[in-house]
Amino acid sequence: MSDMQKGDTEKGERIAKRLARAGVCSRRDAERLIAEGRVKVNGKKLDTPAFLVGPDDIIMVDGKPVAEPDKTRLWLYHKPRGLMTTHRDPQGRPTVFEKLPPDMPRVISIGRLDFNSEGLLLLTNDGELARRLELPSTGWLRRYRVRVNGLPHPDHLARLQKGITIDGVAYGPITATLERQQGDNAWLVVGLREGKNREVRKVMEHLGHPVSRLIRVAYGPFQLGSLEPGKVKEVPGKVLAEQLGVKTKALSQKAAPKK
Repeated sequence: MSDMQKGDTEKGERIAKRLARAGVCSRRDAERLIAEGRVKVNGKKLDTPAFLVGPDDIIMVDGKPVAEPDKTRLWLYHKPRGLMTTHRDPQGRPTVFEKLPPDMPRVISIGRLDFNSEGLLLLTNDGELARRLELPSTGWLRRYRVRVNGLPHPDHLARLQKGITIDGVAYGPITATLERQQGDNAWLVVGLREGKNREVRKVMEHLGHPVSRLIRVAYGPFQLGSLEPGKVKEVPGKVLAEQLGVKTKALSQKAAPKK
């Protein structure tokens, strides 16, 4: 154990968790920052993500102080096509976070939408909340409107409800129903609970119907509704309390009961 560690290891919380709660980054990214020597506590560089911090410790990341976690907040964002869901893109492509209103605090996304996908993206200032809602065990349904080339056979769509394996990757049950046909294309309503990387696109391409447009319209109880592209709407605290068990304090201080 590091000589920086406090004598009473039963108190405090892990530094990676604190950074996530403060909205600095995810726990995984916190571990990377520590490994790169970019995190200090009380002026000393950390060498382990297991280090415990208390309320009086001064935490610095890249030389900047990390504030105490704010109350947990959640926003709905209508992501347009042509934006990356990352804070920085090596290829210099525009990101979601560059397009947010300047008065918003630092936020992270709950899940992702790829560059050419659009629709509902949840944003939060609480990395612990993001981590919990991304887990498949949360069981939240993600719903999409999907435009594909051609007209999928109803039997092929029905089989997706049993799950499908493509190139050794197993995808869970997917519901897919025909909404309408439009020339050589078809619009589908697709629902899934796991949300692996580019899952809808890969599954539909496997069926022989490449996706030309993908719009996420719901993530769990939260709906895109009439929110215009590029616009942000904060979820009221009352709704957070009803849907997530989150009140005005940080999530770790008032966590939702585990299922």
